[in-house]
Amino acid sequence: MTITQLHYVLAVAEHKNFTRAAQKVFVTQPTLSMQIQKLEEELEITIFDRTKKPIQLTEVGEKIVKQARNIVNESDRIKDIVDQQKGFIGGVFRLGVIPTVMPTLLPMFIGNFLKKYPKVKLKIEELHTEAILEKLKEGHLDAAIAATPLEVESIKETALYYEPFVAYIPDNNPLSKLSKIEVDDLNIDDMLLLEDGHCFKDGILNLCKSSREYDTDQLQLESGSFETLVKLANEGLGMTLLPYLHTLDLKEPEKSKLRMFKDPVPAREVSLIYNRSELKIQIIEALRSTIAGVVKGAIAFQNVKIISPINKNKE
Repeated sequence: MTITQLHYVLAVAEHKNFTRAAQKVFVTQPTLSMQIQKLEEELEITIFDRTKKPIQLTEVGEKIVKQARNIVNESDRIKDIVDQQKGFIGGVFRLGVIPTVMPTLLPMFIGNFLKKYPKVKLKIEELHTEAILEKLKEGHLDAAIAATPLEVESIKETALYYEPFVAYIPDNNPLSKLSKIEVDDLNIDDMLLLEDGHCFKDGILNLCKSSREYDTDQLQLESGSFETLVKLANEGLGMTLLPYLHTLDLKEPEKSKLRMFKDPVPAREVSLIYNRSELKIQIIEALRSTIAGVVKGAIAFQNVKIISPINKNKE
């Protein structure tokens, strides 16, 4: 049994196809098939049911894949240990970022980070939280930036900052007359929301649910971006909530429509999340310190109440 064979098994388990798996690990399909067959013969079991389309894992194959993932991760730690011993911060680093954080946070730190750590090759993907967790589990991401807490046992979370929710209220809304608002002032039926899949939407629903019951069938207008929500609000179609960093780039006439919450301000916790195996921890720590350095000056709120990003409606 070799680490290479286990890599091949994981590739086939992911792609459910020998040809695509071979392309992924940069070998020919016959080579990959032969090595997996040799492993099956050695173990005297069948890992994959080749009669099904797409290819499926057998019952014992499921257990082998789970253990193979652990073994491959631990083997990767050997190089990681050497890099840490040498003080080397470099190599490919795959980072996932949720859509509601990407456009505001990335420009704030990416230039500083690449200048300070020129040997790191960052590969960044914009992904929803669900996809991020799956890719972390499969080993296709080294870390991610997401709203937390997520309550996933295998994932470690390091808080980067706490970002308040800010209300964007058009002039035709009675709440526009208030200098500050409270959670109890919110009417979920008047709220413009991001479409399904965005954890910020779930955060808003959880925030409103804490004060009153709501009927999700009544939710009408949803969008994929905060920019569209602001435009819809400007048309008098409702109000919305924005993350604080998104409000900094609004034009002055739009900033006049912003209302902060009274203390404790509802906020989301934004964290660097990664597997508990802590592979490439030296790069993770470099990212954390770089982001903390630039965000500290932008967000100075202390008295906040963290709103969970977990979709409580699925419980």
